[in-house]
Amino acid sequence: MGPMSLPHESRSLPAGADPVAANADSITPIAPPLSAVPTTKAVLTAGWVTGLTAAIVCLVMRVIAGLFGTDFLVARPFSDELTPVPVLVVFVVPLACGMIGALVAAIFLGVRGCQRWVFWLGTAFFVVSLASPLMQPAAVTWPTRIWLTLMHVITWVLVVPQVARVVGDSDPRVIAAYRDVAV
Repeated sequence: MGPMSLPHESRSLPAGADPVAANADSITPIAPPLSAVPTTKAVLTAGWVTGLTAAIVCLVMRVIAGLFGTDFLVARPFSDELTPVPVLVVFVVPLACGMIGALVAAIFLGVRGCQRWVFWLGTAFFVVSLASPLMQPAAVTWPTRIWLTLMHVITWVLVVPQVARVVGDSDPRVIAAYRDVAV
């Protein structure tokens, strides 16, 4: 078991497995090396990059919405007073969602069906997060609700599928035919 090994699996092919035969229907008939299996670092990098991208897009959306006169006044939890959404929050929340989502997704590395697990758990979290902009009191304007909902959608579109794809590359069914490469 090498330094890049999953704790529950050997890093070598099963006895008698042929890496070329295992990928005969692939465009590249030789399986990738085991070093191509994503690690926690790769998942966190995906979370950072996609979260940062979502944060920048949401920040641009906030500026555009401001140009159209959207006030971004929302009611905070357990308060009826409307307060403006700080610009920093519009940037930090998608970034934090990308990083926290990647940390949670890293738990699923090497789990059978991990890509689906991460995708659907991320989607469930997204659906629950939509309550924040959509369940605001009547005093909150609809343009504010719509722009905030679009920011949630953009963050989901940019973060969840990509992090799920990276984690999915560690599925035991995917890496079963990967080969050891002498370094």
